[in-house]
Amino acid sequence: MPSFDVVSKINLQELDNAVNQAKKEIATRFDFQGTHTSLELDKEKNIIFMKSETEHRLLAAYDVLQGKFAKRGLSLRCLDPQDVDKAALGHVKQTVLLKQGIPVEKSKELIKLLKETKIKAQASIQGDELRVSGKNKDDLQQVIALFRQQQDTLKLDLQFTNFRE
Repeated sequence: MPSFDVVSKINLQELDNAVNQAKKEIATRFDFQGTHTSLELDKEKNIIFMKSETEHRLLAAYDVLQGKFAKRGLSLRCLDPQDVDKAALGHVKQTVLLKQGIPVEKSKELIKLLKETKIKAQASIQGDELRVSGKNKDDLQQVIALFRQQQDTLKLDLQFTNFRE
């Protein structure tokens, strides 16, 4: 019985490259000179820390980060910026959470959507992944097309891996 996994993961090497390129651009751009703007990546916690002197510079640094994500082929859906906080000496800081994995609520929505379409395939939740199995490949390709259409409404970056026959 053919099956595949639906996952939501970030390529960590590309993530590291995107953050390093954003750091370099912020360090060399004229409009960031003397603003003490910085980016830090914490891979274990899946968080990017941003600091700057003004909220305007912080937003500009976030735009630079988004641009580097797009150039490296990383989805902007995995970024979850939190509220801007005041820091010491009048500086501002912001944490950007990196979303990985499919939450159980979103998995249930995908399963419900699959059942509503009457495609002959079954889905099961396996941790932060979703395994879809069916009797033939054509049904599974319909499921992939259906899930790709729903990525924007669910605000998830989905990848389809581990296809087996």
